[in-house]
Amino acid sequence: MIEAQDLHKKYGRIVALRGVSFRAADGRITGLLGPNGAGKSTTLRILYATLAADSGTACVDGDAMSAANPAVRRRIGVLPHNAGLYPALTAHENIEYFGRLAGMPARAARARTDELVGLLDLQDIATRRAKGFSQGQKIRTALARALVHAPRNLILDEPTNGLDVPAVRKLRTLLQRLRDLGHCIVFSSHVMQEVAMLCDEAVVIAAGAVVACGTPEALRERAGASSFEDAFVTLTGAETETP
Repeated sequence: MIEAQDLHKKYGRIVALRGVSFRAADGRITGLLGPNGAGKSTTLRILYATLAADSGTACVDGDAMSAANPAVRRRIGVLPHNAGLYPALTAHENIEYFGRLAGMPARAARARTDELVGLLDLQDIATRRAKGFSQGQKIRTALARALVHAPRNLILDEPTNGLDVPAVRKLRTLLQRLRDLGHCIVFSSHVMQEVAMLCDEAVVIAAGAVVACGTPEALRERAGASSFEDAFVTLTGAETETP
């Protein structure tokens, strides 16, 4: 379970979060949605402890998340927005290295990396250095890195960004399988069709505050809209940049 409890954050005079609260349950896929600048990335960064909230608490499985608590941090796998790969390392080395950072024995980290290379079709780039990877190659490698230590909880910032249709379909199947195994998955996306197809719950943020929570269908009905995309625009009061 991943939980945000009354998160507040300012950058100077700019108020990024105004009391964001929501709960993402185990065995569910929760989408975090909002216009650009709504506070999605700030919320996610607080949830995976690369940014401290001014007030409020981020929790994983009931325990407070913080940069000073590596045991709790190891319960989550993270795919950040910019992928964040080490360019001088190969795809295999990037994945295996994060397994070791998560406390995995060398042999187990190597075996798990080999498994993920096959699962995410990384064979053609496994021994190539990450410098020069396409966006899709970066995302697939970073996703494998997030999964390497088999975390119970996943936080994915726009995981389908740059992926082609076959890769998106494979990712969707993988996330559904992880959900069915009881994992807690939180991801952000600008693609409303993707959210409507994949998410069990959606949390809509606008101007740093949660404006709606519920299933995509319930939010569509609440907004009196014919599509989830129209519901999103109504609930946030702004146009979205859905491709």
